[in-house]
Amino acid sequence: MTQLEAAKINIITPLMKRIAADEGMRAGKLKDLIKSGKAVIPHNKNRLIKKPCGIGAGLRTKINANIGTSTDKSEIKYELKKLDTAIKYGADAVMDLSVGGDLRHSRRMVIKHSSIPVGSVPVYEVAVNAEAKRGGFLNFTHEDVLDTLETQAKDGIDFFTIHSGVTKKTIAALKKKKRILGIVSRGGAITASWIKKNNKENPFYEYFDEILDICYRYDVTLSLGDGLRPGSIMDATDKAQIEELKTLGELAQRAKKRNVQVMIEGPGHVPLNEIRKNMELEKKYCHNAPFYVLGPLVTDVASGYDHISSAIGGAIAASSGADFLCYVTPSEHLRLPSVEDVREGVIAARIAGHAADLVKNRKSAIKWDIAMSGARRSRDWKTQIKLSVDPDKARAYRNSSKPGITDVCTMCGKYCSIKLNEECLRV
Repeated sequence: MTQLEAAKINIITPLMKRIAADEGMRAGKLKDLIKSGKAVIPHNKNRLIKKPCGIGAGLRTKINANIGTSTDKSEIKYELKKLDTAIKYGADAVMDLSVGGDLRHSRRMVIKHSSIPVGSVPVYEVAVNAEAKRGGFLNFTHEDVLDTLETQAKDGIDFFTIHSGVTKKTIAALKKKKRILGIVSRGGAITASWIKKNNKENPFYEYFDEILDICYRYDVTLSLGDGLRPGSIMDATDKAQIEELKTLGELAQRAKKRNVQVMIEGPGHVPLNEIRKNMELEKKYCHNAPFYVLGPLVTDVASGYDHISSAIGGAIAASSGADFLCYVTPSEHLRLPSVEDVREGVIAARIAGHAADLVKNRKSAIKWDIAMSGARRSRDWKTQIKLSVDPDKARAYRNSSKPGITDVCTMCGKYCSIKLNEECLRV
């Protein structure tokens, strides 16, 4: 029985009770959110996750970190360092996007070492295996797709990103209005190229019922990927993107009827003034399914600082209805992320998510900020550092300076406004 299936017959599972306790809500309310498709708990039946999480309406905004080998660098030990870093600095989930080396070995190692839910993009492994076995990464069949999904589910993957919305119809919509950057999703581009080469419908769409069978058996949550997401802010919210979104909404309804948990992926590169509209469109067309956004990045010119561009967009997106933020690192568009890039990406996304949770009136978020303000008022440096989103960095900054007066910082010294307040506002 899947979590969704249990919720439909009003069973509150032990996992629901645990997540509800973590969120500070009634278990019955969480059960109802799952029942309605507004929340999901990515948790493969074959795994025991130390730190599971719920994603969706009424829950804390969650953060995902992407790791994985590349064709140029395929050392799994290095990716496990990134995994440890992502978890240490507060990621709620991680995706293994490996395309280099032994993919199944990498996936199993990530799953074994991860205390949080693990996702994947199965078409990557499908393409890599086709290249190795048949001399071309587009030389795969629908049987290869289903076999790969089954294998990954058996291994313990908690959520799949599949690009079922990249169909002949949505590609036709894309061709009618040329984009600056066309298809920027790696999985979406592979899928679209396969459709053109074989003149067949997308196997992730045509064989969606068979995919649901696999997800049901293992209670794998489906993350319906936005293969046609905009890669330039000038391409945002175009007809192709919206056509795909409508298709994902239809597929989400089919998944829920089959007791498979589902969430929707979203853009992408989106200008500030279109972010709220994008969130509203997803909730409308996808029946309030949890929304998992990739950024969004609010400008295309922030190379080296895309984690900041993403955090700006992520804060607006989450405060407007997004439920799950995929981090973006400083190395986005430039190279494979380093361990330090992962740290900065996670922290930036967490700041965005927390800022949104304040807008969502999450009590835990408000208490956190109030506690920090209190520590600043009393100039309690130890508590300030402990309450920081990144205590390591806060501690390093504090320790790097040696103020003459120990209860202030080197910015203001004896002119510290907070210290002066103690005298001028004393009753």
